[in-house]
Amino acid sequence: MIVSQIQEQAIAVRMAPIVGADRFDWLFRAVRFDEVDGDFLYVYARDEDAAAEMEDEFALHISIIASKILDCQINSVLILPRLQ
Repeated sequence: MIVSQIQEQAIAVRMAPIVGADRFDWLFRAVRFDEVDGDFLYVYARDEDAAAEMEDEFALHISIIASKILDCQINSVLILPRLQ
């Protein structure tokens, strides 16, 4: 299932108060919530550092929020750096 632009924006909006303004701008500036495959959500961050920080600190929050917005169970969030 491909994540629509509206769903992608809804996930980001719900993450903003959890992450905080300054970190949100740095981490989620170029994030893309791409697709759901089974119970996996694939997310692409702007670089390797942002991907590592998002996965370490916010993967659980993303899975909970995405489960509600996408109306399906997300058990794992795979956050990968975008290929330049």
